[in-house]
Amino acid sequence: MPVTALHHFTVRCTPDELPPLVDFYTRVMRLTVGARPEVSAPGAWLYADGQPIVHLYAFLATPDPYGTPATGPVDHISFRSRGLAEMREHLSAQGVPFAEAPVPGWPLHQVFLHDPRGLKIEMTFFMDQEEAPAA
Repeated sequence: MPVTALHHFTVRCTPDELPPLVDFYTRVMRLTVGARPEVSAPGAWLYADGQPIVHLYAFLATPDPYGTPATGPVDHISFRSRGLAEMREHLSAQGVPFAEAPVPGWPLHQVFLHDPRGLKIEMTFFMDQEEAPAA
């Protein structure tokens, strides 16, 4: 099964909304701010037990890097996934458009698609856990 767990959700915000959101998720929800890859906008990754489960993305006035529209304050939800090659084939066979993006400096590869209501779905593949392609 390609989807193994809910990985995280991302909340879009303005730069001015970022500090109160970080405060809420750290003070009220008791998450901790942790490592975050270099991305084009300010934000924070908030962790619980070593897992970044809430991503805050202060997107400024720049367009979404994947060319997909925002779907309200919840930008997307991410599912921890495995079987990247098989999922590419499956999505193509189903006629489902998708975009891909490796995370620079991290062993992660993302696949983005949209559900019928337009919610952006991210499938997060841990490349160090993917099977090597057959020779």
